[in-house]
Amino acid sequence: MEDLPPTLPAAHDRDYQRAVNAWAMYDWANSAFAVTILTAVFPVYYRTLVLDSGGAPAAATAYWAYTTSLSMLLVALIGPWLGAMADLVGGKKWFLAAALVLGVFGTASLALIGSGLFLLASILFALANLGFAGGNVFYESLLPHVARPDDLDRVSTRGYAFGYLGGGLLLVINVLWLVRPDWFWIPNREFALRLCFVSVSLWWLVFAIPLFRTVGEPAAAARPRSSSSLLVAGFRRLAGTLRAMRRYRQLVIFLVAFWLYNDGINTIIKLAAAYGAEIGVDHNDMLIALILTQFIGFPCSFAFGVFARHLGAKRSILLGLAAYMLISVAGFFIERAWHFYALAVMVGLVQGGTQALSRSLFTTMVPKNRSSEFFGFFSTGEKMAGIVGPAIFGFIGQMTGSSRWGIISVTLLFIAGALLLWRVDEQEGRRVAQAAEDFG
Repeated sequence: MEDLPPTLPAAHDRDYQRAVNAWAMYDWANSAFAVTILTAVFPVYYRTLVLDSGGAPAAATAYWAYTTSLSMLLVALIGPWLGAMADLVGGKKWFLAAALVLGVFGTASLALIGSGLFLLASILFALANLGFAGGNVFYESLLPHVARPDDLDRVSTRGYAFGYLGGGLLLVINVLWLVRPDWFWIPNREFALRLCFVSVSLWWLVFAIPLFRTVGEPAAAARPRSSSSLLVAGFRRLAGTLRAMRRYRQLVIFLVAFWLYNDGINTIIKLAAAYGAEIGVDHNDMLIALILTQFIGFPCSFAFGVFARHLGAKRSILLGLAAYMLISVAGFFIERAWHFYALAVMVGLVQGGTQALSRSLFTTMVPKNRSSEFFGFFSTGEKMAGIVGPAIFGFIGQMTGSSRWGIISVTLLFIAGALLLWRVDEQEGRRVAQAAEDFG
């Protein structure tokens, strides 16, 4: 699909909306992994594997934190390089397809893990997470090619809204399997748990199809003669961009701000279930709370798109970060299931909108002909957030014997990220991106 002008005839506008919805459906597809594997079901199962091997409760939470951190590190390191190669050959969808296969295979393989094999679980999860996180580099880099310039906030928030609804629907099904396996002729909870992992892989695969069928591949920047020349060309293009980063001052400030506050967001997302298990919240209560988050997040993601039209994307993100500061402080004091529910509602109000507008704000400051490469850097910020925050959380939990102090430390990340974001001059960032795109 060619980049679309701001105004179109009705027939073309239908094609535009079809492409937007197909793109957003990938959020619906891979959010099943984010919800069931990253947040709701697998972290608790992973803790059980560690405890079965003789590990302490705080150590089980820490091992999960370390596993998520290390699995993100590879994507953080190679994401920009892969993105540069995808831009060169016009291969965003091909790279996305490869990541999809890896993620689906890794997720389905989790169903084969036996009792106590937490090291094997770490390896298989790392493969699945590589497919999930790596695929997002290429998926998100399609945004500026799918959405009109004046429609980026709406399209980005639509993706997150679809993700909340899709991930939430499958989570409801998975929870019913776990709580009442007899309703579905499932022999026991253990079998239901493994079936959950298989269902995520199938959901991800099936609902990714609309993107590949409907969204076109943006034009290539170059055509390297061979695979080896592509690898070298990718490094050269990436090196050239790094040397020119001084030109993208506002983008760099935003990336550092995003890295800081997204570190806090990702820490809460990834460790909520493990933290709840450690402080004694029943797993079924946690699942209900996470379902609340998903279904509250669906309309609230759309609402943040409306806020952005009136307040601007940056101010709307700052509003979300203020709420997150309150959430991380309140997390220290939770003791009962309803406390967990209340925090889940608060997270649902701001999580999707904050992340969606971060994506669209970044998009406005990126040259479209280098979108995969720059989204590789954006992804690096996301993955670094998945490395440092959980690692600090896990370290503090081990040192103090309780993860309550780890949740307090997250507040500092939100404060630092918000202060840096306030300094970002979006207009200058857009001007520099347009000049770079015109220059080629």
